[in-house]
Amino acid sequence: MFILICDAFDGSLPERLKRFGEVTDDVTRLPEAEVALVRSKTKCTAEWLAGAPKLKLIIRGGVGLDNVDIKAAKERGVEVRNTPAASAVAVAELTMCLMLAVPNKLVEAHNALKAGKFLKKEIKRTELFGKTLGLVGIGRIASEVAKRAAAFGMRVLAFDPFVKHSDVAIMVPTVKELFGQADYLSLHVPLTDDTKGMVNAAAIATMKDGVVIVNTGRGKCIVEEDLAQALASGKVGAYATDVWYSDPPDPTSPLLAAPNVLMTPHIGANSKENLLRIGDEVVALLEKWGK
Repeated sequence: MFILICDAFDGSLPERLKRFGEVTDDVTRLPEAEVALVRSKTKCTAEWLAGAPKLKLIIRGGVGLDNVDIKAAKERGVEVRNTPAASAVAVAELTMCLMLAVPNKLVEAHNALKAGKFLKKEIKRTELFGKTLGLVGIGRIASEVAKRAAAFGMRVLAFDPFVKHSDVAIMVPTVKELFGQADYLSLHVPLTDDTKGMVNAAAIATMKDGVVIVNTGRGKCIVEEDLAQALASGKVGAYATDVWYSDPPDPTSPLLAAPNVLMTPHIGANSKENLLRIGDEVVALLEKWGK
């Protein structure tokens, strides 16, 4: 078995994989690869797949498969797997970090002190306690967010067209109802025809004034221009995001210059512990696949 590691995984993974065969991170050897390990950076397009004639398996270290052309892979007889259980805690913790940083004005307070300003009276905080969190999607990551939000005393609602009951959130029947009740809205859905651009001008108009939107799901679930306008008007109080239309974001993205935006560079799954968990799932997948 020839295994090509295309993207950044835990440094211990190559050694762990040697029992399955030859392992390399030299991407110029893609034509020799039977197994390719990717994360978000590598785009497994039809063209990329055409350059890998021996490929039999793609393992995406993470949840989403947006960067893999599933149809083209299937046509070539290439299996596609992911590691859905690994990233839940890491992404949930970052979601909570973003959700806490906004009302506590952490970035503003830190930057002011670095600049020699002591804004004790000027900075006004608000609390998560007693606020309503609306989760769009209630999969593994959102469920972990719900547990943590409940510990902060938040009321947790969720909408998911594929889930009727949750032990950690109150399910609501429509996404419009969720939008109308949420003080904080957190996106946890894959990018599909239904979710692309779901946070647009019309959707924002149904939301509470001053709503805080947190996105650790997919960048293209929001319409950047519409959201930037809502931030400028104050209709949306803040947008905290770890995900973008592209990595890195286009320098012309209106969100980069919009007010009240808290940004991180797609680091949700990049905890040390999570990279180790991803490695565990990769090994387990190869053990099963090789039989």
